[in-house]
Amino acid sequence: MVKPEAVLSREEILRRTELFIREQLAGDSSGHDWWHIARVRASAMVIGRAENADMYVVELAALLHDVADWKFHGGDDSAGPKAARAWLESLAVEGEAIDQVCEIIATISFKGAKVATPMHTLEGRVVQDADRLDAIGAVGIARTFAYGGHAGQAMHDPTLAAEAHATFADYKSKRTTTINHFHEKLLLKDRMNTTAGRRLAEARHAFMETFLRQFDNEWNGRS
Repeated sequence: MVKPEAVLSREEILRRTELFIREQLAGDSSGHDWWHIARVRASAMVIGRAENADMYVVELAALLHDVADWKFHGGDDSAGPKAARAWLESLAVEGEAIDQVCEIIATISFKGAKVATPMHTLEGRVVQDADRLDAIGAVGIARTFAYGGHAGQAMHDPTLAAEAHATFADYKSKRTTTINHFHEKLLLKDRMNTTAGRRLAEARHAFMETFLRQFDNEWNGRS
């Protein structure tokens, strides 16, 4: 990547980063496309303002949080922070902001129901909540089935029980189904970090629980 010819404003850094991510995620059909990033950014801005976070770091991290996602890079969870650092350094972003953004990207992902994923900064908690909001509710349901199809997962297999993974390695490697994924990962209401995030999660969580009850009824011929 070419070094910038002059010191860039924060607005220009954000503009170029948006264009970079749009290009990187063009054509994605797994639910991790540009529009996922746009929704996470929008939610992060709402939560971040409510929580008095550093909005520049929040917006940069929201834009870059899925760059080189481990799910699409052979399980390498260092790929995202490395890619983000290379991009931000190419724009001569200040080192402290780069470190904050890369730390958020390194720790944001869900790693298993029994694995704690604490965020060490307010900005990290904000972006993690925004990412989790996009995994639940109506959009979250749609994304889950999109990813399940992309990954070749069965929609449902009642003989395969959901599992509360105790390690990130188990979470990455164990066979699952799309419906199990809801129970293994997506009932996230109690894992939200911020007051604003918890408030926004309530209705989405309830909608998802209603969907799962209806799915179970239809699967078993009760409705």
